[in-house]
Amino acid sequence: MFCLRKSTKYPLLLLLALLFQLFCIPSAYAAPAMKSNIDAVLVVDVSGSMNASDKNKVSNEAMKMFVDMSSLQGDKIGVVAYTDQVAREKAPITITSEQDKNEIKSFINKLENRSFTDIAVGVKEAVKILESGHDPSHYPMVVLLADGNNALDPKSGRTQQQSDREMQQAIQTAKANAFPIYTIGLNADGKLNKTVLEKIAAETDGKFFMTNTADSLPKILSEIFADHLKLKVVPLKSLVANGQFQDVTISIPNSNVLEANISLMSTQPVEAKLFDNTGQERKIPSSNVYYSKSNAYSLIKLVKPAYGDWKLKVKGINQNKIDINLVFNYDLELKMDPLPAKKYSAGDTIKVNASFETNGAKVANPDLYKNIKSVLLVTDLQTKQVHKIDLHNTGTAFTGDFKLPEAHSYEVKVRAEEKSFYRETQPVTITAGQGATGVQAAKQPVEKPFPWMLTIGSILGLLLVAALVIFLLSVVKKANKGFTGQLAIEIRDENTGEKTSPQYKKLHAFKGKVKLHQLLQLAPEFAETDKIVFFPGRNDTVILKNNSACVIEKAGRALDASKGIELKNNDRIRISLQSIEKSISLEFIL
Repeated sequence: MFCLRKSTKYPLLLLLALLFQLFCIPSAYAAPAMKSNIDAVLVVDVSGSMNASDKNKVSNEAMKMFVDMSSLQGDKIGVVAYTDQVAREKAPITITSEQDKNEIKSFINKLENRSFTDIAVGVKEAVKILESGHDPSHYPMVVLLADGNNALDPKSGRTQQQSDREMQQAIQTAKANAFPIYTIGLNADGKLNKTVLEKIAAETDGKFFMTNTADSLPKILSEIFADHLKLKVVPLKSLVANGQFQDVTISIPNSNVLEANISLMSTQPVEAKLFDNTGQERKIPSSNVYYSKSNAYSLIKLVKPAYGDWKLKVKGINQNKIDINLVFNYDLELKMDPLPAKKYSAGDTIKVNASFETNGAKVANPDLYKNIKSVLLVTDLQTKQVHKIDLHNTGTAFTGDFKLPEAHSYEVKVRAEEKSFYRETQPVTITAGQGATGVQAAKQPVEKPFPWMLTIGSILGLLLVAALVIFLLSVVKKANKGFTGQLAIEIRDENTGEKTSPQYKKLHAFKGKVKLHQLLQLAPEFAETDKIVFFPGRNDTVILKNNSACVIEKAGRALDASKGIELKNNDRIRISLQSIEKSISLEFIL
């Protein structure tokens, strides 16, 4: 239930909070809506050192495979290529077709290696992209491919300490927003800085992978994709080709599979034929069968495949090794029935029941439950001891019970898994009170009828009066509101590529608003920026309004700032001028 603070800034907010308190009724535990799509930013080091760490550019192949494995509907993927600055950036695209995937892969194909390295630049930019455009209904993630080494440009004046500080800030932001960063250490030349990449992954709840040979990168990307969506990579077979077609069984475990991704990794061309569960040949590609390939892999995606055993026939060049892996995608959520709202004591027995749901409806499909094992995980929050209790699979649910051993607090959740995926329920906390006896529902006090009409009428009257007072005060306050922070301004000549050194404009000297033209010393060549105006925002932010013809971009995307956009600490935008061949980069810094 919402609680009021002792001091509230505005009386209107206080009254609204009071109204909320009066009408708010505590609700039973409910898990958040299930997420089956991802918002991913792929970050790759394209500095000169990658010529040795990834001389065959298999990092590009791995990223393309990740794109191919993503869902045909709804996943959002962007790419950041960095050196000691953001070299190239592809704003996240929401995938709705093969064309969208091809657009991202085409961008990846054009990446080229150059100059210096600053790993903080790439990580910071990826986190910013997710922070500004992450869909709350999607799983967010960053995948970083690098050797972990910095090579700063001595002419820039930037120090390793500055880079480390920015990196730590980016990590803290990622952690606070639950953006896991999966790191892949590229170690073809044996110069991997493993410590840096392990730290990034560990502090953001991601995972660290390392490879000495580029050929293993596609498999690593498969594992990252699977881990993030609570899936498992199913190794099917490693074939040594004999020049003839060889059979591989593709078992579709149940009718809840949304997509089956079959990856074939080989250094030589591979030919494949596909037969469905009825034995009928399905052309590759055809309806609901998609095919993509690159220099390092081939990928066959089956959309909503029928339950049963499919057959894949694979032919490769004699004596060539072919690794085949399978990753399913499911739209499934595991939910535990609400536990009784009772007072618990040591020795009480907790009964649990959990089942699969999709789109809020329980799945009554015995084929789905058939090969799944489930356990109840009970963690003693005081001793950190974890109890695992096997649950009974009824064919449509998982049931069992657990006796509370001590008068402690416990976190309770159910985990169900089979060879291709796993799911966990949202954890619930139970407290067994000291000295409590029995399992009694908490007694509710007898309440007299509440005088709703009188109370509501009084509150509405107060709201109207408070709203009028606040409106008058806000008009006065807005005109005198001060700024916080400063703007770092760089001007780039689009013809020569030359940039000015950053100019830092402190904003605290201005009240109410300030025009960009003022910050540029009213230089005549920048006259069009007179219609770009900054206003103080809430919580130490700045609001930018653009009524000029200039184009405002953030993270590679053009923005409509005519009604105002909010700039938070370290947000960076680019302003393309129309009257001259120059652009202005701005970064808001507290």
